[in-house]
Amino acid sequence: MGTDVQSGQELKGRVALVTGGTAGIGAATAEALLAAGYRVAANYGSNKQAAEAFAARTGIPVFAWNVADMAACEAGVAKVQAALGPVEVLVNNAGITRDAMLHKMTAAQWREVLDVNLGGCFNMCRTVIEGMRERRFGRIINMSSVNGLAGQVGQTNYTATKAGLIGFTKSLALEGASRSITANTIAPGYTDTAMVGHVPPEVLAQILKSVPIGRLATPAEIARGVIFLAADEAGFITGITLSINGGKYVA
Repeated sequence: MGTDVQSGQELKGRVALVTGGTAGIGAATAEALLAAGYRVAANYGSNKQAAEAFAARTGIPVFAWNVADMAACEAGVAKVQAALGPVEVLVNNAGITRDAMLHKMTAAQWREVLDVNLGGCFNMCRTVIEGMRERRFGRIINMSSVNGLAGQVGQTNYTATKAGLIGFTKSLALEGASRSITANTIAPGYTDTAMVGHVPPEVLAQILKSVPIGRLATPAEIARGVIFLAADEAGFITGITLSINGGKYVA
């Protein structure tokens, strides 16, 4: 053991990388993994000031790259692995919205969301999967959404990506099973994050009426699912979608 100079983290435990890991569900996940004994790296896209504040507060090292860019993913993962070691747990949390009704949605709005939410998952998984296969261990957790199961008005692009992640993950689970690599999806319900903060209050009020628990999830409640699926002891759980949604189900 020893101490990583950049983060101050004692060098023990498995290495976990969280994309979109400096805010919202990603930040809660990175902090929960750190508390559980993992060596954690958090990726972010563009908000350097917020990322640096997160790193200063938590001691988790942060790394900037665009997950929609394969070359950037390869370079970014190389930096993470040089600092902490091989990535053994990957949480694909990075995601964006560009909401619009389909009859008003531009091709750019469609493509940008697909490139980040679904393309970013491919890029990150493709970058780490060979190392996981060689080491015969891996935990991949992809962040979907209740809207990937139920659909949502004005989100044909977003829900397409979140539904696509579920199929992607099931196929990856089959491919990785013989090498002790699990792949699972978490489908959070509406969670108290900046993204949900942009939902008009009257719309959010209607959404909450459909949640039996009657409130938003906290990011920490979603992160608990990641800790469960990331554990060494979760090696017989693969290809599932864990819905953490306060009882909001699709009939």
